[in-house]
Amino acid sequence: MLKFTRWGVTCGAGNGFEDRAPFPRTEQAGGDLFVRQEPAPLTRHLRVRQERGHTVLEFCGEIDLAAASEIAPHLDRETDRPAARVVIDLSGIEFFDCSGLRLLYRARSRVLDRDGHLLLVCAHPLTLRVLRITGLSRLLPPQPTLDAALEQPEATSGSL
Repeated sequence: MLKFTRWGVTCGAGNGFEDRAPFPRTEQAGGDLFVRQEPAPLTRHLRVRQERGHTVLEFCGEIDLAAASEIAPHLDRETDRPAARVVIDLSGIEFFDCSGLRLLYRARSRVLDRDGHLLLVCAHPLTLRVLRITGLSRLLPPQPTLDAALEQPEATSGSL
């Protein structure tokens, strides 16, 4: 049985065991059902896309040690280019621990070493609190939305 929802495709035999596939997403338009194409996730926890000349790394779900190990190789690849313009978007996260902080520090260091720019999107109060307590919010001032981040001067300097 396939069930198309706003959040993906649910596959199952009707026996209570279901598997969620995040893509393709479907939407209703009048009486028609159509598939909206979106970039495929590189991992369960990361989507990468281009937006206004920036590479947007969208973190999703729970960012813990296991997720960080999935994300790190992709993060390294995207931050390895000279003068990279990168945005890390934390809007889609549900949990963020010190492994996620380590990813942010790593991305910042790699981008700065290559004369690039790194911007951060985060509006979740608990994650913002962690960023403030650790001092990371001074290094990567978080913006509430992707649009707000892309309108900012591209500065990633600062020290703890």
